[in-house]
Amino acid sequence: MTEPTLSEAAPEAGDPLVGEATPAEAARGEAGDPLGREPTLAGPFGALRERLLDAAVAFAGGGGASAVPEMLAGMVDDVDRALREELEIFPVCHHSPASALAMARRLREKLPTVIYLELCEDLRPLLDELRNCRLPVALQSFATELDDFPVAWAPLSVVAPITEASAEYQAIAYALDTPGVELVLVDRSTDHVFQWEPRTPAEPAGDEAQDDREGAALHGDAVGIEIGDLRPRFAELEAYLLHHGKVRHWSEWWDQYVEQPLTGADYDTYRQVMVMIGSLFRRLRPDHDARNDRDEDRERYMWTRMREHLATSGADPARCLYVCGAFHAASRVEQFGLRAEAPYEISPRTATRWQYGLIPSSHSAIEAQFGLAPGSVSVAAATWAKALKRGGVTPFRLKGQKGESKPPKAARARPAADPGEPVADRLSGFLARPPALDGLDEDELLGWCVDIVRLARRNGYLASTADAIAVFETSILLAGLRGRGRPTPYDFQDAAVTCIEKDVVPGRRDVRRLCEILLGGDRIGQVGYESLPPLARDVFDRLEPLGLDLTKRTIQRALLDLDANPDLRPCSDLLWVLRRLLPEGTVRPIMGTRRLGERPIQESWDLAIGRDQRSIVELGYEGVTVEQVLEQRLRRAVADPKATAAVALTAVEDALLHLRGRRVADDLGHRAVELLAGERTVDDAPEVLRRIRGLLAHFRATEPALPEWCERFVTAGYAHYCTLLPAAFVDDDTGVRQVAAMLGFLFGMESLALSLGCDHSQLELAVKQSHPEAPAKVALLWAAQSQLGVLPLAELRARYDALLANPLVVPSIPLYLSGFVQALEPAPSLAPVVVEMMSKAFARLPDPVLLPWLPKLITTLRAQAPELVPVLVREAGRAFPATLPAVDAWVPPWSAAPSQRDPAAASVPASARAVAELVARHPAACDAVAGLLGRDAGWRRAGGVPGDPGPVGALVAAHSGTADAVARVLALTPAG
Repeated sequence: MTEPTLSEAAPEAGDPLVGEATPAEAARGEAGDPLGREPTLAGPFGALRERLLDAAVAFAGGGGASAVPEMLAGMVDDVDRALREELEIFPVCHHSPASALAMARRLREKLPTVIYLELCEDLRPLLDELRNCRLPVALQSFATELDDFPVAWAPLSVVAPITEASAEYQAIAYALDTPGVELVLVDRSTDHVFQWEPRTPAEPAGDEAQDDREGAALHGDAVGIEIGDLRPRFAELEAYLLHHGKVRHWSEWWDQYVEQPLTGADYDTYRQVMVMIGSLFRRLRPDHDARNDRDEDRERYMWTRMREHLATSGADPARCLYVCGAFHAASRVEQFGLRAEAPYEISPRTATRWQYGLIPSSHSAIEAQFGLAPGSVSVAAATWAKALKRGGVTPFRLKGQKGESKPPKAARARPAADPGEPVADRLSGFLARPPALDGLDEDELLGWCVDIVRLARRNGYLASTADAIAVFETSILLAGLRGRGRPTPYDFQDAAVTCIEKDVVPGRRDVRRLCEILLGGDRIGQVGYESLPPLARDVFDRLEPLGLDLTKRTIQRALLDLDANPDLRPCSDLLWVLRRLLPEGTVRPIMGTRRLGERPIQESWDLAIGRDQRSIVELGYEGVTVEQVLEQRLRRAVADPKATAAVALTAVEDALLHLRGRRVADDLGHRAVELLAGERTVDDAPEVLRRIRGLLAHFRATEPALPEWCERFVTAGYAHYCTLLPAAFVDDDTGVRQVAAMLGFLFGMESLALSLGCDHSQLELAVKQSHPEAPAKVALLWAAQSQLGVLPLAELRARYDALLANPLVVPSIPLYLSGFVQALEPAPSLAPVVVEMMSKAFARLPDPVLLPWLPKLITTLRAQAPELVPVLVREAGRAFPATLPAVDAWVPPWSAAPSQRDPAAASVPASARAVAELVARHPAACDAVAGLLGRDAGWRRAGGVPGDPGPVGALVAAHSGTADAVARVLALTPAG
């Protein structure tokens, strides 16, 4: 049987601890306790309870019921209840050197045989791999294939960071390296972490976790599980403590008023103070906090698991230790304690497939993810190292742990503490006297000041010895203003910023960051090769021929001469796959590209695989090889409900580039056909056109015949875009670039589509049914009609000249020109006409219209159609003089005076007139050809007017397409 609690027993007569009635009791009188409690037992905390009640009544002014007396008495009851529990409870704070020191001392005194640890129970197999890693690292569970969870949550990731200066690591190291000791994780599984979350994708997951998706660094967007989260959930209380403690953030307050006083405290004092703090924060939490119910469910879960283990293992509770956060040590759930009989049913896990592994962590990642002040974990590590140097405590370290300086001392067996031993009140003395602060350590502070000045000078600051003296004196001054005799690292940091940092930061690091580096820096962990998943080990093995140490955290340059050393081609293939899978910057090509049909000769890479080890580890959760992961991601991308034909074609290209064989590419291609046929918009038409052109060119160059899915894609796309073309012309939400890409697909793929059974009349009807109003789309329609032969070039020029002559339309001329430029996509043969139109616009448009349009034209071409710029430049080079002297005498053909032309030849196409002029300049050759053909050479007139059609001119005019081709081959400029 357990001892009676303070509320279950009455005080015995004559008990010296009860004493005479206090003024508070006299004030209560016969009305009884305003809190409605029975007379309390005069136990070890009876005197403390009465003093707190007296203070509470005095605070309330001797009035009626108040929440303050109940809260203070409840805190004492929580401490008494936790200390009287048969199973010893060890309260901790996460990443607390005081907790780690107390844990190391208690483990060597008690030598428990079973340690129950507040950590997700399914992470237990990972703990054995810690000895292969350099701390800090994080235990991680990862899931991409979800069951009974919202799809929007994927992927699910949970991390639990471990540092050396933490009580949980001391317990883990002791349990794993001590024979006969069992380590049992009793917290809910990672599956239950998400089971207990509200079904809203925007809700952050994890009750004692904070999800910082932007600043969590190495932890990414994972949910962090933290042991011993001791931070007020009552904002007003935290603000009050920070204000009266003269500190800026919670981490500094905790270090000053809890961490430092408890670093050298005995075990009983440490234990009682931590439970009291946990009880205070627990009782002051807001009632509407959604985490309250989850906190209690976690406590029911852990006590249920511990009772189950004790029942099955037969372990002696006196030789067991329960390590949990101080917040949970003050639990009041009905399942609390080994003697509790209240049932609790644990729900089964879902069918979600969880993967487990270790990922690197860092001090900054822990601080960012759990809302700690920057540098607080580094300060904790420095405090831990300093406490160990003082002596008196030998920490536990895993044998073979990377970074271990020397093997830990073996623990001597001592008898375990008697669970029936009476508990002494240490709280009264701790609360009654101020903490014994350390005196000024001048040597330590001088070392900091000298080192910060040296570090500042290396980073571009104009610091000197005078600044070091100023930092020293200011640190002492700030500590005195804040009521402490010894400057803390935070005082030193503030003093350094005040004295050294001036108006600007000369380098990448400011003084505050330099202080963090000086006091310990952002220590970054590393997962050992033996603890990596198979995929990560396979990556390191396959990249071994590069001769680089990929475990280094620096960026390394890899040079690959693939012609001189063909054995490096597998490394090149792997690097391109990693570039496709890993975050940007992990594997970055400096020289070399990989495109369809290209064979690389030399490549240069910047590799940061050691720095981004977490990404490699998480790839191992998705498959055994990177090729398998890439295939899965490609199939998953095209199977997504939001996938488009452009996404599928991109996946096809990636499969051809990185995966051997055509099986995967063909499967993805068939999916592309289905997606294209089901699309109702043409937003991705430019991307679709670019991708399918490249794929068709690749298959025509490497395969004897096109794949079946390519033929289906062309026919489906021809019918699809013909159907959507009239609506796209009039839809304001459809851009000019999209319509131009549709026309480019229809005209560019027309010959192949017609050979596969499509009907040309579909395109003709679609163009006839199109009636755009926007100027740019009108220009596109005119270009399409010209390409179909419905609109002759002469009429097209006439329409454009009419626009230039209309003052009301002149402000819209740039829009028409934008449409004509985009028309080069479906009709590249219009390049001479577009150059002519732009030249006329540059010559005739007023400056208020022309000048604002030019920058917009350049940016539009660069962003949307960079491939059209070379076409325009090349055509302009043919139209304009090639030498400077010729510019003065050059007259643009489209600007020639009417008197210089024969009226009879006005209706002759420009290309026909150009060929006629060529014939007129070389009559002998023409006469010879006419003689061979048996024709009379009566094509010359007496007037010798160039451009007079005659029989030859009429022949050329009848076949203007051939004349155009000849003119372009001969680099002739059409005359007007």
